[in-house]
Amino acid sequence: MGQSPLSQIGMHAPVPPVTKALIAMNLLVFVIMLWGGAGFWHSPNNVQLTWGANFAPATADGQWWRLGSAMFLHFGALHLGMNMLALWDGGKLVERMFGPVRFLSIYIVSGIAGNLLSLVIQGNEAVSGGASGAIFGIYGALLVYVWYTRQHMQQVEFRWLFWGALAFSALTIIMGFIIPGIDNSAHIGGFVTGIVGAVLLLPTSKAHHPHLQKWRFLSGISWLIAIAILLTHLPEPKYRWHEELAIRKQVQKFTLIDQQANRKWNAIMLEGREGSVSFDDMATQIDEEVANTYEESFEKLSSLPDDPNLPSAALLEQAKAYALKRSEDSKAAADKLRNIPFTPGRAAQ
Repeated sequence: MGQSPLSQIGMHAPVPPVTKALIAMNLLVFVIMLWGGAGFWHSPNNVQLTWGANFAPATADGQWWRLGSAMFLHFGALHLGMNMLALWDGGKLVERMFGPVRFLSIYIVSGIAGNLLSLVIQGNEAVSGGASGAIFGIYGALLVYVWYTRQHMQQVEFRWLFWGALAFSALTIIMGFIIPGIDNSAHIGGFVTGIVGAVLLLPTSKAHHPHLQKWRFLSGISWLIAIAILLTHLPEPKYRWHEELAIRKQVQKFTLIDQQANRKWNAIMLEGREGSVSFDDMATQIDEEVANTYEESFEKLSSLPDDPNLPSAALLEQAKAYALKRSEDSKAAADKLRNIPFTPGRAAQ
């Protein structure tokens, strides 16, 4: 029978460079994210969004790079560990089957396509990330390679690889329909893209099939049509991520302004109690350095988008109401002080 493809690719050879590099990149991003506030066992959605997770309000708001960056983000050590184990197991085979450049192309395109399908299916409902879409792509490629080279394989090798990879993929996808929180759309999108990519990039020197060119044409056209359909059915974001970030930024600024205004208020009251300034001077300081500050903050907060779907919409309304009340209360206090005659040595009330 001659040397089998499994012998040629080296089942027990060291992990090839691209697979090692991808694993290292995922591990490095996870470690960096830990320093950036991510949890070891579970990372909050806000942290994932900051680092580039896939989410319609952000991705469809013009941040399309998230379709790629989300491939390197994981929501905890268990999520990372399971994906890296699958990448190590499948990547060391598929990289040698297709070569480093074709392998990396299948991996990246499968991950992006999986994230695109995830965006269309559940873009407004879930923050998603992880390498699983890309990993399913390489398992889809593995199935194609083994199927087209089966005539040159020993039966035990074919059964172990083909049916093992198929069982792993099928069971994982089935579990995705049962267990909440699994991004099954990314799995399916990546898996299908990996199959198509493998058919298109399959080395002809290793797979002699009379209908291979026809299948390449049909699968390529079908995949392009599917991508076009997805791109024309992108979800309308429930809200715009840049508007949410603008609210958070302005509310944070207002928190600091409020602290400064309170300190200034206390300083003015201290001067009044010491009798070093007149009530009229106190009123002027309150107007200029407290009341006006809150009034300006209220105007800035009021200029922000008024969208009830924004996660921080309620926080914005609270900040606006608080700023308005402090502005009005400060002006009322200043007017009251102006009506009190100044008596040297008298403490302000």
